[in-house]
Parts: sequence; structure tokens; C-alpha cells
Amino acid sequence: MPDPNPAALEFLLTRRSVPAKTLTAPFPSRDDLTPILTAAARSPDHGKLEPWRFIVLGDAALTRLADLVAARGQALGIDPDKIEKSRMTYADSGLAVVVVSAPQVSDKVPEIEQIYSAGAVCLALTNAALASGWGANWITGWAAFDREFVETGLGLGPTEQVAGIIHLGTPKFAPPDRPRPDLAAITTWVDA
Repeated sequence: MPDPNPAALEFLLTRRSVPAKTLTAPFPSRDDLTPILTAAARSPDHGKLEPWRFIVLGDAALTRLADLVAARGQALGIDPDKIEKSRMTYADSGLAVVVVSAPQVSDKVPEIEQIYSAGAVCLALTNAALASGWGANWITGWAAFDREFVETGLGLGPTEQVAGIIHLGTPKFAPPDRPRPDLAAITTWVDA
């Protein structure tokens, strides 16, 4: 017989990401962040390859990256409004965790499965932050896919990529819920 955890299920059924622009100080300290990162690192990882890693960005790093976003956006000819929106995501943040997808060479575990594992880490980190009482939002944006930005700004290697950037802080207010998927429309039951 299963041993249910109604509180955990209720949390998952009602969890809500907090818009990054509404996150403010105080931000999680290293001590606050350690159990959140520990929970995220318990994500499914076939082969125990740990095909991901974390980069914790503090205020000064986020300011530096905001400037790099502006420079890269201009160099790439991106629309100025789009550049500014992305720049402000970094400039307005006080703490963010980059989840880096770092697939390992493996005969047993396909690279795509390792990339999915990094995505699971992003969700687990977001949920662990929310369960700890912090606001959290998983955002990437165009800069996270620009090789020069990620290699110069974040120090990623040539085979690494950003799986997600999780912004954390104290929510200014509780966001309203949004419409959720129609379960009947996205579920197929196969009995035979």
C-alpha cells in the first residue's frame, strides 16, 4: 500500500512561479541556498553521470552580465526593446542560479537523456526554492543561447549549454494563478 504525502502533493498541485521582476531582497544566503541546491541535485540521473552543474550569480555578477547582454545584443543586431528587456532581467535580479547542462560521454546514457536530466534539475531547484519560502522563476532568454555570452560571461565550455537560469528572492506579492492545461485534452489512457 502506498504511503502518501498529502502536504507534498498539495504543494505540487498549487505551486506557482513568481515573476522574476517581482523578486526583491532579502535573497537566499549560501546557507539558505545549500539545501535548495542539494534537493535539485537529487534529480533523476541515469548512470549517475551528474551531467549538470550550478553557477550561483550574485549582484555584481548579474550587473556585469546585464552589461554584456547589452553589448552582445547590439553586436547581434537584436531589437533594442528586446535587448533592454533581457538586460533588465539580469540588472533587476539579486540572485540567480544557472543550471548548466554538461553532458558526459557515455555508451549507456544518450545525450538527450542527460539534457532532460538538467531540465529536471531546473524544475527541482525552482520547486525547492518555492518550498523553502522563497520566490523563484526559471528564465533563460536569447542571451543564454549565445555562445559568446555563455562562454565569456559564464565560463561555459564548448560542450556545455544553459539549461535554465533560476532567479530567487523574496516575492513582493503572491502572484495570481494562471490557467492550467486541460488534463483530458493532453492525456491518452492506453489499457491494452
